[in-house]
Amino acid sequence: MTDREQRTLAFLSGQLSACQYFKTHPADGAYRLEHSIRVARIGAEIARAEGMDEEHMTIACLLHDVAYGLDFPADYDWKEHGRDGARMARPFLATLGLDSQAVEDICYAIAIHVDDWADFAGRRTPFTETVGDADNIDRFDAFRIHDNLRFKKFYEMPLNERLGWLSELLPQLEKLERMELATPTATALWRDKVAFQNMFFARLLAQMKAGCLPEEMEEG
Repeated sequence: MTDREQRTLAFLSGQLSACQYFKTHPADGAYRLEHSIRVARIGAEIARAEGMDEEHMTIACLLHDVAYGLDFPADYDWKEHGRDGARMARPFLATLGLDSQAVEDICYAIAIHVDDWADFAGRRTPFTETVGDADNIDRFDAFRIHDNLRFKKFYEMPLNERLGWLSELLPQLEKLERMELATPTATALWRDKVAFQNMFFARLLAQMKAGCLPEEMEEG
């Protein structure tokens, strides 16, 4: 990592470590840091292939979820964490000696990565859209399969509910697999991840069906 990237990682780690929620839920804090590092590596891979500034992209991706270091109120609107993150990142970015346009692009990329909207003017470019792409690519990789099953309490569901959930999920994944992202590199990475999920859940559905009674298949 470059010196700027190391300083950014240290800043992110410090923000997350200071969060009261993560102090009592350390596994969640570890996930957020690990996710941010993975997103930065995905962003760097895209930047290299697409001729973007790799260091700037790594910094932007590391900071995309920095707002998770805030102690959110119970009614917090999670769509705001991109815009809150941009506000948190801006004074730190000023310490890195980046040119003003790089700072603006990084902040804009962080702000729009959640719901494609910023509360300040910025340039919509492949660079600023890549942070959100890298975030989504990581969220649809292998860990998300585990996370989805855990979150849905899949193993506690009756068999007919498992069949129904999987049957509804597969068409959604097929639609997502056809999405175009901001760059050819991101699109290829995205389709690879979603295709893997599609294959896994299709095989899981087939396996679940193989173990159920005829009337359960009809219900599912």
